[in-house]
Amino acid sequence: MAHRVRVWLNRTYAENVFFIDQLRLDPRGRGVEVHATHPDPDSPVRAAADVSGGEPEGLGPAAYAEWALDRCARHAIDVFVPRLHQDAVAARAADFAAVGTALLTPPAEAVRAFRDKATAYEALSRAGLPVPPWWRVRTEEELLTAVGEIEAAGDKACFKPADGTGGEGFRVITRTPFSLLHLTGYPGPYVPLDLVRRALRRAEAPVNWLVMPRLDEPETSVDLLTGPDGGVRMAVGRTKLGRRRGFTLDPAVIEPARALAERFGLHFLSNVQFRLHRGRPVLLDINTRPAGGLHQLSRCGLNVPAAAVRLALGEDPGTLTPRLPADDYATVATPRPLAPRSAGESPAGRVPPPAAPIDPAPCRGVRDGAPAGTAAG
Repeated sequence: MAHRVRVWLNRTYAENVFFIDQLRLDPRGRGVEVHATHPDPDSPVRAAADVSGGEPEGLGPAAYAEWALDRCARHAIDVFVPRLHQDAVAARAADFAAVGTALLTPPAEAVRAFRDKATAYEALSRAGLPVPPWWRVRTEEELLTAVGEIEAAGDKACFKPADGTGGEGFRVITRTPFSLLHLTGYPGPYVPLDLVRRALRRAEAPVNWLVMPRLDEPETSVDLLTGPDGGVRMAVGRTKLGRRRGFTLDPAVIEPARALAERFGLHFLSNVQFRLHRGRPVLLDINTRPAGGLHQLSRCGLNVPAAAVRLALGEDPGTLTPRLPADDYATVATPRPLAPRSAGESPAGRVPPPAAPIDPAPCRGVRDGAPAGTAAG
């Protein structure tokens, strides 16, 4: 491939500036041209890219996938790393391949299998993988049943949306009545049961919650790189206990994570999270995308984003073996430059839904219409 490899990240998390950094540190020395789109002009990922722009608002999954396909064709994208509407994009894999774009995502059926956490736990349990006790809750009565059984077993109950992402909507239920105790210090996840019940009675529609015991630390996130042939090329755990971070190859988490990736077809980059229930690691969450902390594996001598792009392009990076033990560490924030605002651009940076494709003709090395090398802020 004579030109620099063009890699596009659509609406993604700010932490993926480090993903971009590692793409540019490909040990094979091959050049990369990073594209990034986001509706927020102050997205650090947009500033880090070589070619950046906004995204249309108001598009459903199918229309968004069509817009993404058109963008890949006109910008000659080699590898697309989708986050927003990942399953709709993955379902069009053959169409993207027809315009020369490889998708760095599991197949659509694998993405959909983990979109609803309760449905995912059912499938994981049937596959013999370790899951905590859990209840799907839609009503006040179902909530009381779940909380009662969890507390009778000596655990604290917690809940989160069954279709949420990350820590979105996570709360821990307490029997302590609401008081100034809940208004002191920093905001926390605890919410009194009586307030939750009152909110459910007033809800206009049933909720869709996953209720389970609160699990113990440490939390372990296993980062996986899996080929389209189903073979796992890498499985490394990152541990988290308070501020302290570390790495592990403990079979108690690595083996079920590998089995999960192979059984459910989690091709390319995925992340499987574990916590402890009564001292035993159990599955907490499954992400069918690269984790925000993936770059931390560079401390083990691994450049996983670059290896994943090679895999998407049909090359085999072989087995990625971490250098362990590596010192424990902490994560801290660091400033990143932002791109300058275009004249008249609003802080929201929203792009209206297009009646026709919104991007200009393909350009090389351009950020929002400015020549490559223009100061990013």
